[in-house]
Amino acid sequence: MEETKNLSFEDAIVKLEGIVKELESGNTNLDDAINLYTEGMKLAKLCGDKLNSATEKVNKILTENGELKDFEISEE
Repeated sequence: MEETKNLSFEDAIVKLEGIVKELESGNTNLDDAINLYTEGMKLAKLCGDKLNSATEKVNKILTENGELKDFEISEE
């Protein structure tokens, strides 16, 4: 199994969707369900962390001298 932290956001979402489908099927024994749930929680955290990081990057703009600056909308 590929280590969770090295997955892209898109790959993590695909794996998470697969886990959800498998758990929803009801055809998983208890031990496997617990392992799947644990993996799903790791993937959900990874996705949340990646989204937070992307949000922080989107909320910044590059200034003329190459420094990152908080994005502000001026209302005129």
